[in-house]
Amino acid sequence: MNIAPNGLPNPDVPPPDSLSHVPVLATEVMEALAPAPGRVLVDGTLGGGGHTRLLLEAGATVIGIDQDPYALNRVRAANLPGLTALEGNYRDLRALLAPLGVTRVDGVLLDIGVSSFQLDDAGRGFSYHTDAPLDMRMSQSGESAADVVNTYPEEDLAAIIYEYGEDRHSRRIARAIGQARADSPITSTVRLAEIVKRAYPGFSKGIHPARRTFQALRIHVNDELGALRDGLGAAEDLLAPGGRLAVISFHSLEDRIVKRFLRGSSTLTPLTKRPVEAGEEEQARNPRARSAKLRAAEKMPPRSTGPEGTS
Repeated sequence: MNIAPNGLPNPDVPPPDSLSHVPVLATEVMEALAPAPGRVLVDGTLGGGGHTRLLLEAGATVIGIDQDPYALNRVRAANLPGLTALEGNYRDLRALLAPLGVTRVDGVLLDIGVSSFQLDDAGRGFSYHTDAPLDMRMSQSGESAADVVNTYPEEDLAAIIYEYGEDRHSRRIARAIGQARADSPITSTVRLAEIVKRAYPGFSKGIHPARRTFQALRIHVNDELGALRDGLGAAEDLLAPGGRLAVISFHSLEDRIVKRFLRGSSTLTPLTKRPVEAGEEEQARNPRARSAKLRAAEKMPPRSTGPEGTS
C-alpha cells in the first residue's frame, strides 16, 4: 500500500496491481449497454475500471468518473485508449460533462458498490477485519467516519445505524460508542468493531456484528443514497433517445431506490421485470457478486406531436 504522510493512501501513487479489479455481472452489463464504435458511454463509478475496459474493447468511447483520486490514478496509469477520466461525483453528471461539450450520451453505467481494491486496502478504513484509521471517505475529503463516531449525539448515531445499517440493535450500539469515546476518541477500525461486538447481544460466531454499523457509517459519510438519487435523475436527463441506463446495487437500500426511480420514470422503460443477478459460476468465482443486482432501462424517444398538439 502507498501511504501518504497523513496515514492515508497516497493518491499520487497507483499500486502495482493496477486494474486487477474483477467487474461483477460483466456479460450482463455489456448486453444492457450494447457498446459499439461511435457510441458514447459514461461509467459514473469508474472504480477499478473493469467494466470500462470491456466497454472500450467493444469500440465504445467512455467517459469515466470517480470521486476517489486513488481510483482515478489507477485507471489513468493504464492509459486506456478512448477513455476520458474525470474526478467528481456521478451525482454531478451534467456539470462534469459540460466542459467537454457533451450533452447527450448513449449509455450510463452506475456500479454502486465499493470496489474490491478499496475494501482490500486496509488504509481506507472500510473493513472491520484489519486495523486502520477510521476514515471511509471515498473522496478523501470532508467528514470522516471518526468525526461522525466521536462527535455525533448518540441518538443521531443510532438513527444512522438503524436507517443505513438496518440494525435493530442500533441504540445499544450507539450507547456503547458513547461510553467508549468518553474514555478516549475512537480512531481505529478494530476498536470500533470490538465496541460493536461487545455491545451485540448473544453474538458467538457467524457474520461479524460490526458489518451493519460499518455499512451505515460508509453510506452516511459519503452520502451514497443521496448521490444515487441525484445520479439517477442526471443520467435520465443525459441519455439520448434509445440510450441505456444500467445500475448495479449491492444491498436492499440501493436497489429499492433504483426500482422506485424506474417505476416512477416517464421516459425510462425497464429491460427486465426483475433485477438480474449473478449466476452460480460467477458467484463461486467472485463471492462479491453474490449480492449484486443489475437493473437496466432504455430511454424512449419523445412522443411525436401533431399539428394540433395531439400525440
